[in-house]
Amino acid sequence: MKVAIVGGSGYVGGELLRLLLRHPEAEVVQVTSDSMAGKSIGRAHPNLRKVSPLLFSPHASLQPTDATFVATPHGESMGRLPEIAASGGLVFDLSADFRLRDPDQYPRYYGRSHPRPDLLASAVYGLPEVHREAIRTAAMVAVPGCIATAAILALRPLVQAGLVDPAHVVVDAKSGSSASGRDTGPAGRHAERSGVMRAYAPAGHRHTAEIEQETDVQVALSCHGVEAVRGVLATVHAYTVRPVEEKELWRTYRAAYGSEPFVRIVHESEGVYREPEPKILAGSNFCDVGFAVDPHTQRVVALAALDNLMKGAAGAAVQCFNLRAGFPETTGLEFLGLHPI
Repeated sequence: MKVAIVGGSGYVGGELLRLLLRHPEAEVVQVTSDSMAGKSIGRAHPNLRKVSPLLFSPHASLQPTDATFVATPHGESMGRLPEIAASGGLVFDLSADFRLRDPDQYPRYYGRSHPRPDLLASAVYGLPEVHREAIRTAAMVAVPGCIATAAILALRPLVQAGLVDPAHVVVDAKSGSSASGRDTGPAGRHAERSGVMRAYAPAGHRHTAEIEQETDVQVALSCHGVEAVRGVLATVHAYTVRPVEEKELWRTYRAAYGSEPFVRIVHESEGVYREPEPKILAGSNFCDVGFAVDPHTQRVVALAALDNLMKGAAGAAVQCFNLRAGFPETTGLEFLGLHPI
């Protein structure tokens, strides 16, 4: 299939290129970036030097393809996607512009009204573990946010099993610097980021809306930046409606993810990596989930770790592409991660 990438000069665009240039069923025919137009993809992504002769082209030069991956900043694809979708190809949007079904949430979390609320219902939320069958027939897929993906995968099995109080769920999320994108402003400079453990969104983070939409519970989300390049660790504090034992949690998570190709249950009694750890997931499309029981407060602590640029963005988009195109779901996503790293 011939594919194009819109906004290919950012970190997510680079990961899309890395995956799709080696995807056995995809041919990248165009990658756009106004700021890098006319330059080779290796100028923005040095790991891709001599991999492809592709040059960045302006956004306005975009041609119809079988599938288009849109990796532009939030707010930019709202006006652009209808035209891309009208060309007849599949669309995979990695921004937040079509993730939320309720248009009233956009002014609250993104500071603007949605110009095409009529299209929100046609976009499928691109989390295969939840919407696999809908993705198989979708014309437009809205790829979830990285923190939202981790939190949903940790929390949703508990909600589906009826174990937690839906009004008392707290999510504490930590993410590496690449989650802020290439152009982060002063907060992303090395002098300001090095050694940091920063609460950059103690309340009101935009991914709250996605988590609540996909779990149907009220969520209190706090987000921190830590000194890492890649990775998200979501720690979910869910207060249970009755006492819960660890064996029941094993059954609950195995029922939810036992057959999932990219979700692993990690909860071991010994070793360095006893619970989910983002570091060893760098470059992979896995999300590792774990849990602990706290009988003192009748609480379950659920954990999820992933690479924000992979399962939290580009990898998830390719996973959805595989589902929609009828390829094996793991195609092009076989990289296992490195250890030690």
